[in-house]
Amino acid sequence: MADKDSTVTDRDDRDAREEDDREEDGGAPLSTAPAEDRGTAVPGSFGGVRRPGVLGALAWACREALGWVRWVWRQLTSMRVALILLFLLSLATIPGSLVPQTGVDALKADQWKKDHTTLAPLYDKLGLFHVYSSVWFSAIYILLFVSLIGCIIPRTWQFVGQLRSRPPAAPRHLTRMPAHATWHTTAAPGAVLDAAERLLKRRRFRVARADGSVGAEKGYLREAGNLLFHISLIVLLVAFASGQLWKSEGGKLVVEGDGFSNTLTQYDDFKSGSLFDAHDLDPFGFTLDSFSGSYERTGPEKGTPRDYAAHVTYWDGADGTSRKATIKVNEPLETAGSKVYLIGHGYAPVVTFRDGQGNVAFRGPVPSLPLDSNVTETTVLKVPDYRDKDGNKTQLGFQGNFVPTLDLRSGTMLSQFPALDNPVLVLTAYRGSLGIDSGVPQSVYQLNTSKMKQFKEDDGSAFAKMLKVGDTMTLPDGAGTLHFDGIKQWATFQVSQKPGNGLALAGAVAAVLGVAGSLFIQRRRVWVRAVPGADGGTVVELAGLGRSESARLPEELAALAAALQPDAPPATAEAAAEAAAAAADEAAEESARPSEGARA
Repeated sequence: MADKDSTVTDRDDRDAREEDDREEDGGAPLSTAPAEDRGTAVPGSFGGVRRPGVLGALAWACREALGWVRWVWRQLTSMRVALILLFLLSLATIPGSLVPQTGVDALKADQWKKDHTTLAPLYDKLGLFHVYSSVWFSAIYILLFVSLIGCIIPRTWQFVGQLRSRPPAAPRHLTRMPAHATWHTTAAPGAVLDAAERLLKRRRFRVARADGSVGAEKGYLREAGNLLFHISLIVLLVAFASGQLWKSEGGKLVVEGDGFSNTLTQYDDFKSGSLFDAHDLDPFGFTLDSFSGSYERTGPEKGTPRDYAAHVTYWDGADGTSRKATIKVNEPLETAGSKVYLIGHGYAPVVTFRDGQGNVAFRGPVPSLPLDSNVTETTVLKVPDYRDKDGNKTQLGFQGNFVPTLDLRSGTMLSQFPALDNPVLVLTAYRGSLGIDSGVPQSVYQLNTSKMKQFKEDDGSAFAKMLKVGDTMTLPDGAGTLHFDGIKQWATFQVSQKPGNGLALAGAVAAVLGVAGSLFIQRRRVWVRAVPGADGGTVVELAGLGRSESARLPEELAALAAALQPDAPPATAEAAAEAAAAAADEAAEESARPSEGARA
């Protein structure tokens, strides 16, 4: 009992001394390692052991940061994250289709904001009115781009290594393969292997000869198809980005006889990418010679357009040769890297207005905007430089409708057919300030009458006249006359320049080819072994292994076996017996022959 108590006391004293040592060393456990090698292991840390001191902490922090960078890169370049980013990118395009975009139609976007005053501020903060240039869409786009590049680079090196490697040697047990064939032949093993090598090379296999066997592999283009598909995705992303950054798109209304030059000042409206420069516009121009249109005259589709054609004369560059062309709705004019689309059509009444002193204040066509499918148009004419009969300077405005086919029997002043069957121009006139001197831009197709007064008849009613071609409208109080000279047609064109279209087409075609290659090309391996058999003949073993699921491998192996058998014909029973007997005789002679030691 006393011994036990002393043993316990000794153990307690030893533990107490170890505790004192730990306290003197700052709580660290005892170690036989040098002081500079001691450190603290951080659980779950990329940096490993953290050694004491400033240098130890700095080294640990660097290792920690490098570890996190590697982890993030592995996650970003994984196939799972790439698919997630591709899915997010497709989801991100949905708001761009549902919410009006300021870059596409600013007026429609402003109207949407006025109609949805509650959601508009939230959508504006989220960037839903300019989705494709928002921060979050750009982040998804760039991360997907980096992820695809990170996937392609290691797979490319792996594919290059596969191309440089040799087909593997034949496994020991070919009969364990999913598809195999075995037969005996009287042909020599070397002759069988030579014939197999020639056969596989004719079938475009990559062949490697080993001791007693031939290994072959085919279907490397399957991985090439996968790489082509991934590369084509990058090409599509680059094409989309370049098309958005350097694109330009503008609209222009051109009256018959007038022309257009591809400069910024010529456009009625113009939109471009953030990296677009005015010097990037392609130098070309055209003149609208005439416009022709035909419509359905009878039946339930009466008034439906059958054919719209704008006949133009165009030229490339300042000194380009003039050429004739016809632009239709689905047949744009391609010139100097741009496409000119036919968008709309209408009529422009040609009028001559003389002021109160008989001077011509305006002469020319007045393009009118269609209001319905029968081309009932709203007509606005502004005359800013006008003098009345007393020589006082003021401004005039005319507003009304142009009706290509008027039929009073319908009870309305709307056109009953889009063609010029019975054209009528109905106008009223205003006098006052047009508001164009205020510096605020205004549309030429709208008349602001807030600071103007309408002309009145003698009985006090509103002044309005219905004119046919050749008629003249005389304003009250000798204010002037307006003569309806004739009618011209106009067409609206959209000039589009997108530098990434050709690249996008190439990427789409490459993507289809890559997917087709990865789906229909099957990678497989074939081995042929020919070894001497126990019966004195040759045992031929043929086996195949598909690197991917393929139901045609047994059929291909059977075809290879059938093509090889003329050079390695299966042995008959008699031939096998003769070969076995010959082998037995040779073995007997070998055993009966005295050894060299016995002869000595």
